[in-house]
Amino acid sequence: MEQTLYFILLLIALCSVSECVQRQYHFINVTKTWTEAQRYCRENYTDLATVDNMNDINELKKSMKDSGVQYVWIGLERKLQWSSGDPVLYLNWAPGQPDGTEDCVMVRNGQWHDLSCSNSLTFICSSSNNMNTGLVFVNQTKNWRDAQSYCRQNHIDLVSVRNQNESQQLQKFINDSLISGDVWIGLFRDSWQWSDQSNSSFRYWAPGEPDNYGGVEFCTVFDQKIQGQWHDIPCSKQYPFVCHEDKLILIKENLTWSEALRYCRQNHTDLVSVHSEEIQREVMNVVKRASTELVWLGLHNYCSMNMWLWLSGEIVCYQNWAPGNGTTPEDCRLEKRKGAVQSGGDQRWISLPETRKLNFICRNYE
Repeated sequence: MEQTLYFILLLIALCSVSECVQRQYHFINVTKTWTEAQRYCRENYTDLATVDNMNDINELKKSMKDSGVQYVWIGLERKLQWSSGDPVLYLNWAPGQPDGTEDCVMVRNGQWHDLSCSNSLTFICSSSNNMNTGLVFVNQTKNWRDAQSYCRQNHIDLVSVRNQNESQQLQKFINDSLISGDVWIGLFRDSWQWSDQSNSSFRYWAPGEPDNYGGVEFCTVFDQKIQGQWHDIPCSKQYPFVCHEDKLILIKENLTWSEALRYCRQNHTDLVSVHSEEIQREVMNVVKRASTELVWLGLHNYCSMNMWLWLSGEIVCYQNWAPGNGTTPEDCRLEKRKGAVQSGGDQRWISLPETRKLNFICRNYE
């Protein structure tokens, strides 16, 4: 009895010492352009580094150790976007373009130039009214934003040019319509975005940055000599870089809890333990993509003591059980009980027989 009481008190004490899980970073001491670094990270890890807070800044510094490197690429860039939301897969810049601090794009003699969005030009909309070309020329001069609004209100949007064929069609339309002068198209440079599409709004710019010096600084480096603060830099420069690896990996295979445990330990680190609200939020983001209504966690019932424990060793201090689950004694005489999380709804935890076959979440950190 005394041993059991001591064990329970020891487990409760562990609640106060569990640490927050950090993003896992990998410093790559090979010089590449930003785009080459992005490709490398996506092929070998998850993506170029995303940074959510000062904790991540410190972890990123640790990944570089005593490398002596000053600048490293991270995953923040100012992306070119089509107003319509189409992906930017084709570019048709004139020689020497883009060359300024301008964020919007117009066509001149069949090629693209960047220009201040406040300039007034005529423009071309995509439209369902013109069955021949799907294009409409608007012979009114407006700034880029007003041109965008006009196209959206009266047609579909400012025109997108997604490939060489569409570029040739656009130029033929301009020639056939006897359009002279510069015309807006729907390409513009949007605000800073993370390569992995994270919505993190955290920024750690050095004083006076970003300044877009020379009008071509659209990618971001981490400066180790000034405490990891950031500079905007031309994407064509070559620097070492930092990749990040997702802490949590959703596996869309349907396995029993024991099979899922074996898979995670062979291919990653372990089934995920959710010992804090922070990790539960990360689980909620990942689990939405599951193909099963419930998803295994690293949660198991210690039957002889009727106690739920995480595989990482923590007692279940942070609680997220669905009503009727996890808080009453489990009958584990016939089959052992394990913990899963709902992939929809409130994403609460559910007690299940371990033989159910579900998707599961592995963790990639120690």
